[in-house]
Amino acid sequence: MIKFTKMHGLGNDYVYIDTIHQKIENESDLAQFVSNRNFGIGSDGLILICKSEKADFKMKMFNSDGSQAEMCGNGIRCVGKFVYDKGLTQKTEITIETLAGIKNLKLNVKNEKVETIKVDMGEPILEPEKIPVESKKMPVIDLKLKALEKEFNFTCVSMGNPHAITIVEDTEKFEVEKYGRILEIDSSFPNKTNVEFVQIIDKNHINMRVWERGSGETLACGTGACATTVACNLNGLCDRKVFVKLLGGNLEIEWNEKDNHVYMTGPAVTVFEGELL
Repeated sequence: MIKFTKMHGLGNDYVYIDTIHQKIENESDLAQFVSNRNFGIGSDGLILICKSEKADFKMKMFNSDGSQAEMCGNGIRCVGKFVYDKGLTQKTEITIETLAGIKNLKLNVKNEKVETIKVDMGEPILEPEKIPVESKKMPVIDLKLKALEKEFNFTCVSMGNPHAITIVEDTEKFEVEKYGRILEIDSSFPNKTNVEFVQIIDKNHINMRVWERGSGETLACGTGACATTVACNLNGLCDRKVFVKLLGGNLEIEWNEKDNHVYMTGPAVTVFEGELL
């Protein structure tokens, strides 16, 4: 019997399991099972809260197809809420180890529960070989790729995981699945990529839809919102502080000029708890 918690950040939902006090096996298979929305719990993936020798806690993330991912911005906010609300820590400033490095979180607590979280997502990665993406440009701007009959211009950024950002006229009408599934696996991306389709509203407001690597379209993507802010700023399309509107809600993103770090602020919500038999 394994205890789990279903949580979401702006509708980007995961199953969370405390592996500090529970032992699980076959993580990849378990991720595929719990993610299934017809025969499992239903989620965009599985996130494990583990012990860490480098930070307060360690986060292991698996997509719905069982593949392991480096980081998840919405997921890490939920990890912060999980460990505080469940009494695993009493600190309101914590560190989380991820495959994309150690992230610092500031927890906004209201009525003894975490409501919103500000995450220091670190510096954006712009070197093509580190994203990774096949390009000789640095930063990678105006990367032309074709999917079916349509050509796209991409700016590529990593926030510990790869992102390709392109501007579209209207995110509401854009066929994300039609093009996203093709662009995700384009040969330009050695490790595949997350694809962000972005509409510029003004210098401080962006609409974004995302095709997530290994999961398909999701309601939100925190690292994607961060990468999008960086990409749009590099192209002169937005300021360094932006409100990103996703299908599941809004995130506040700031690319700080002083330390070059990207900061993400947004909510985390517990949906329900249960047990896997």
